Amino acid sequence: MSSNMMLQKMLLILISFLVVIWIIIIISPSSSKLWSTLNLSISLCHWNTSTKSSFPKTPVSPLKPPSETELRIKAIVEKLDQQIPPRPFTHENTTTSAVHSTASILNPQHTYCRGDQLHILLEVRDHLGCRKQYGGDFLRARMSSPTLKAGAAGKVTDFNNGTYLVSFTLFWEGRVFLSLLLIHPSEGVSALWRARNQGYDKVIFKGKFVNVTSYVFTECGLTLNSSAELCKYLDDRDQEAFYCVKPQHLPCEALTHMTTRNREISYLTVQEKGLFHRSKVGAEMMKDLKHIDVSRCNKSEKMTAKCQVGMKTPVPGGYTLKGRWITTFCNQIQLDTIKINDCLKGKLIYLLGDSTLRQWIYYLPKVVKTLKFFDLHETGMFKKHVLLDAERHTQIQWKKHSYPFVTFQLYSLIDDDYMPREIDRLPGDKNTAIVITFGQHFRPFPIDIFLRRALSVRKAIERLFLRSPATKVIIKTENIREMHLDTERFGDFHGYIQYLIMKDIFKDLNVGVIDAWDMTIAYGTNTIHPPDHVIGSQINMFLNYIC
Repeated sequence: MSSNMMLQKMLLILISFLVVIWIIIIISPSSSKLWSTLNLSISLCHWNTSTKSSFPKTPVSPLKPPSETELRIKAIVEKLDQQIPPRPFTHENTTTSAVHSTASILNPQHTYCRGDQLHILLEVRDHLGCRKQYGGDFLRARMSSPTLKAGAAGKVTDFNNGTYLVSFTLFWEGRVFLSLLLIHPSEGVSALWRARNQGYDKVIFKGKFVNVTSYVFTECGLTLNSSAELCKYLDDRDQEAFYCVKPQHLPCEALTHMTTRNREISYLTVQEKGLFHRSKVGAEMMKDLKHIDVSRCNKSEKMTAKCQVGMKTPVPGGYTLKGRWITTFCNQIQLDTIKINDCLKGKLIYLLGDSTLRQWIYYLPKVVKTLKFFDLHETGMFKKHVLLDAERHTQIQWKKHSYPFVTFQLYSLIDDDYMPREIDRLPGDKNTAIVITFGQHFRPFPIDIFLRRALSVRKAIERLFLRSPATKVIIKTENIREMHLDTERFGDFHGYIQYLIMKDIFKDLNVGVIDAWDMTIAYGTNTIHPPDHVIGSQINMFLNYIC
């Protein structure tokens, strides 16, 4: 009896073992898939931590894969991190020195001809005179002839070993002065990149909540580290978010206005801050190569096609001569008032962006006297601006982009929306043109904010082209600005990274590009709001695209 019981127990154990084996075999594919998903979630979490992002993430299931946009942002940031590696330094003497670096013309000529390429080899050294073994310096090359009101940007190629090739195209004849500025050494570039992506709190947003005749301000931002109840303004489709501390006794919908100010905070060390002293930003590196003389040499000029959207823009894409911008990749026509009037007839033009694009709507009535501002009963500089010419059926509208928008002035949030949503509301047709620019207000924030917006705008343009492929879309890149103004928040290095990102993200779309970065280097205008003659050149380029 006992032996039978023992046999039954052994059979039961064997059957149980076989059942367990069978269950493992059945679920093992799912188990493997789940494990890989968990590993993916862990790696993404680690990436967010390593970039020290404080941007609040909506809790998601570990089984939910990252979106296409999140993966694209991650890939771009990783690529940028590789291109801008950490460059720790123990003393300023080991950083790049404009004084000790040397520049020499490759294959110098007795006679330089218009249209020739001039190549200069730059070898960078530190303040002790030692050759540097890596690149990454932020340089700006320019050639100019002040008496001819001529200028052009140069092209800088970094070999990542302490040497650079600086290339100029000799667009005009006469005496040409050469310049190569060391904006920041590579050690400063690395510090700015780390500081930018370290925090979202360099700017304080204050939201105004209104209840009839009373109002209250509360703190707002792209992220808020607060235990208080928050108003959450979310765009789930484009993964945009903005937050405000909820005021007592007022709904979140009572938010009507916003203002900002800079927070007294820095993510740079004392030693790093020393690299951005006024005397060290924009130091000349070509002191011994002052100028060359360029002759005509009877070279014939190449004929180019009419300017149209979809054309690739080289670097440089043009030059200034006698104060006018001349493109090198297409046949640009200088339009007078009569031609501008003819071009604008029947057009609907939407200008979406910041105050560098608002300059256009202030400039146009100076040239086209029949364009008049239409009063929408709004107030402030950042209200929607509308120009009308009823007789010619022309309407031009400027509207600011949404968060982040950085200004001390109080601005209205009524009728405010993200740029992709604004584009989605436009039906478009052959007589509709849209100009887009953004970047200056994004400089104080981690790069993922800019990347997300740029990718969302691209998708909105793709949707627009599906319903109206004849609509003209023009991207105006951001321009250079003051060289010595709050480098950590607003410096041109941040703008240059965004400029490269914009050109890459929109490169294969059927859009026109107004390269304001290239243009303002050529004009030598180191100001956030370029003067009228530069704005006129931008508008002339725009009209060449749409007419």
